[in-house]
Amino acid sequence: MSPPLPDKAADTTAEQPWPVRVLSMKIADYVDRMSVTWVEGQVVQLNRRPGARTAFLTLRDPDVNMSLSCMVRVNALDAMPAPLGEGARVVVQAKPSYWPQRGSLSMDVRQIRPVGVGELLARIEYLKQNLRSEGLFDASRKRSLPFLPRRVGLVCGRASAAERDVIENAHRRWPGLPFAIRQVAVQGAGAVAEVSAAIAELDAVEDVDVIIVTRGGGSVEDLLSFSNETMVRAVASARTPVVSAIGHDVDTPLLDLVADVRASTPTDAAKLVCPDAAAERAGIVDARTRAWASLSAHVERERRRLVELTSRPVLTDRTAFVRAQREVIESLRRRSHGRLEARLHRERDRVTHLRAQARVLSPASTLERGYAIVQRPDGEVIAAREGLEVEDLLRVTVADGDFAVRVTDA
Repeated sequence: MSPPLPDKAADTTAEQPWPVRVLSMKIADYVDRMSVTWVEGQVVQLNRRPGARTAFLTLRDPDVNMSLSCMVRVNALDAMPAPLGEGARVVVQAKPSYWPQRGSLSMDVRQIRPVGVGELLARIEYLKQNLRSEGLFDASRKRSLPFLPRRVGLVCGRASAAERDVIENAHRRWPGLPFAIRQVAVQGAGAVAEVSAAIAELDAVEDVDVIIVTRGGGSVEDLLSFSNETMVRAVASARTPVVSAIGHDVDTPLLDLVADVRASTPTDAAKLVCPDAAAERAGIVDARTRAWASLSAHVERERRRLVELTSRPVLTDRTAFVRAQREVIESLRRRSHGRLEARLHRERDRVTHLRAQARVLSPASTLERGYAIVQRPDGEVIAAREGLEVEDLLRVTVADGDFAVRVTDA
């Protein structure tokens, strides 16, 4: 008799394993106990056979590459307001079911409802506010485009008119501008993953200086991939400047807000990423003409100034300046000589006047007027008769000499 099987998976061992049927039954029993749930996704495949009561579809998460197989009753599909097609976003009420024979999990869909445009726009607006609060739309993080990129990365649909518009207009403006083109799905289930991967791939190419993400216009549902959070974050994390050229002016997916530059159309994107060679050439010719005219005018002005300078007397007769300076020196010398002579005359007259004053005030002048100086023999001047004795010998000085006298009466 074989030993009993373990009741729990944690009790199994290499000696006591579960058979496949037991594991399948355990999984089926666990899944069967799961409750009915509402799930949102994008229809990527719908298989409906004529006359069959059941249809099969695949729901995919638009943000990541994960999908679920679903089984839906035909009457649920017929109850929808419009036929269900691939790429549509829906909300389904489903019960998980497990098929032990195939070992596969599927969803038994009970109800299916389309996600309306209004609800999609509300979700986009909610995502926009969250991303704006993170700063992903700030102007400070946006980078300027190069004047002339070495290579332009282009992410577009396969054989799309947007691709032709960008390349033709870019080559019309700058012939020979190289492109690195990545053709991907720009609508439907794989658009987000393919566009994000193409952006990352081009961002890793060294000589790609700018990336254009473009597609033509369409409905809100058609452009829904370009408002996907995964794609928006892929653009935000790119080191290469990204130009968004999605749809027309009225189309404003979130990719336009996170991109470094928004182009209104694919044609406008071509104008933004490369200059107009003809306009640049005309600008160079115009700048060169203006520079030549300015230089010629400057040279002519300097030539006229040289002519004016060389025509002045000081340069036509090189001794004229010396003569003029010599005349100035002679004039200064005459003036200085005249002033010196005048000063000497004044000083001579002053000396004569002082000499006359000194002569008038000198003792000799007094003696000439009849006065005399009486002195003792020792030279003492006699100013009064006091102190004189009879027989004192005195010296009398007059104008023309001196003589001795003796006092006879005191």
